[in-house]
Formats: sequence, C-alpha cells, structure tokens
Amino acid sequence: MEKGAIFPLFYLPPVEFFTRMQEHKPHILIEKCEHFPKQTFRNRANIHSPNGQLDLIVPVIRGSKVHTPFKDVKISYDFDWQRIHWMSMETSYRSSAYFEFYEDDFAPFYKKKWTFLFDYNEELLQLLIRLLKLNIGYGYTEDYEKYYSDREDYRQSINPKQNSGYSAPIYFQVFEERNDFLPNLSIIDLLFNQGPQSNKFLI
Repeated sequence: MEKGAIFPLFYLPPVEFFTRMQEHKPHILIEKCEHFPKQTFRNRANIHSPNGQLDLIVPVIRGSKVHTPFKDVKISYDFDWQRIHWMSMETSYRSSAYFEFYEDDFAPFYKKKWTFLFDYNEELLQLLIRLLKLNIGYGYTEDYEKYYSDREDYRQSINPKQNSGYSAPIYFQVFEERNDFLPNLSIIDLLFNQGPQSNKFLI
C-alpha cells in the first residue's frame, strides 16, 4: 500500500506542492484543524516580477493573544490587497505565453470577497487542479494530530523560510534573462509560462 500524505492549504501553492500531491495520490489529506502559523505559504505566494521574486501576502484578521484555528482565520480587507495582487500578476505575466488564456479563471478571485482564508485557498486549489488537468482528490482532517506515522507530513517542510531539498523543474520564465531562473515559485508562474504543458513538469 502506498504511503499517504498530509498537506497544508496554501494560497497559490509553490510547484513543489503539486509535485508532492502527484506522488501521494490518492491518499491525501488536507489539514483543517491546525492553528494558523505565521509567515508560511498559507497566506503568501512567490511570483517572478520584473525585479525578481515578489511576495504576495493575503492579510488576515487575528486576535493578538488567541491561537486561531486555520479554518476560522478571516481575510482582512483594510486595504485593497486584491487589486495590488492582480496588478502585480499582470505586470509579471501579461507578456507570458498563457496569461491571457487563464486570466478569466483567476480574475474573480481578485474581485469577490471571501470571508475565510481556508475557503478562499480551497477554491483556488480546486481551480488549479482543474487547470493543470491533475487527477487528484483529497479528504480533510477531523482533528489535529501533531505526528503521523502512516503519512508523509508536508505541513512544515514546504515553507518559504527553509529548503526542503526539493529539486525544482526548470522551464522558461519571462524575466529569467534579467533575474536568472527562480525555482519553486507559485504554480501560477509555471502555468502562465507553460500552459497546458505544465503538468509534465510535475512528475
């Protein structure tokens, strides 16, 4: 029997996330019961801008002294971050081969307002799985477990602050002549540059 895996739910996850999902399907769980950790891909994504790597961060409302379950974390709209993210994506990928092909799929995520970060990330994940044409299904945790003996645990290892040892695929990027190739960015970097061929880089 293949070993399953547990994943966090990220905002526009990095390429590694989908490669690992491919490795472990169909035995995948999404963590729903953890407390919200700071400075992770749960509310940020890295893209390739004209000036190099750019972090897109979804602001959240949090109690200053209360551990908040991730599923209860609310998105903050104190400033128009959706407009900033969308403009950054346009600046970074408007000249890519496939941005116009996919922009109508992503545009609603930067107009409609979601209350909970978990719901927002989940709908983006479902969209990405569909656009990448990946045959991936998953379930959800029903309570929090710190350790799993029967699953690979990616809740901490896929992290912007540490190197997981993942060997990222190399593909054409719009600004690589200016900034060199930037590995393991958000999956949208691969999608906008490689389009329908993207899933071939996730093996």
